[in-house]
Amino acid sequence: MSTVVLSGSLGSTARIWEGQDPALAGETVVRMEHPGHGRAPLTEVRDVDDLARRVLESVDGSFSFVGLSLGGCVGLRIALDAPARLDRLVVACTVTQFGDPAQWLERAQTVRADGLEPIVDAILGRWFTPRFGRVSWYREMILSTDPEGYARCCEALARWDVREELGAITTPTLVIAGAEDPTAIPAEMEQLAASIPGARFEVIDEAAHIVPAEQPHAFNRLLEEHL
Repeated sequence: MSTVVLSGSLGSTARIWEGQDPALAGETVVRMEHPGHGRAPLTEVRDVDDLARRVLESVDGSFSFVGLSLGGCVGLRIALDAPARLDRLVVACTVTQFGDPAQWLERAQTVRADGLEPIVDAILGRWFTPRFGRVSWYREMILSTDPEGYARCCEALARWDVREELGAITTPTLVIAGAEDPTAIPAEMEQLAASIPGARFEVIDEAAHIVPAEQPHAFNRLLEEHL
């Protein structure tokens, strides 16, 4: 039995991975929560390196890692900083730099001042295609996030940039994009995969940013093949 660590997107809780339960039956599964997300307490977060260290301190021995969006950043950081701990890596809906850092600092400021309500609908519009039918459930998930925890993770994303480092990754890596993702667009993700030696790149149709929830069967098939 192997250990698989799951790490989700900014604003999500561990419940984002419920659709992966069938694919991971028989594995030891560790569902990480970002600080201030789900049941996780607030901790200091300066950058993605801090989030990666939380994983390494929370899990014993070696493990495979499945990361979505911000979680994918965490997985890439672990692959770069602690490759001996990592068996296999799955990176979903993640890019080497998430746009202009200023937008993340502005979002952090907004959330600290007004909470998540002013931005939740815009987030959902990027998370899912218009065809997805369970948006209200995920709206509640986002709004359950501690605003300070969300803001600190925004600031970590503002500092995220590994464009010049990916060639050093040696972990067997699968990169998964959502065909309709407006945040981590497939063309950028294909470039990310091409920068990692030997990485496999796949695109899942009829999915936006939260691919594991919107297309769980297609995602799970790739997950089972890689792990």
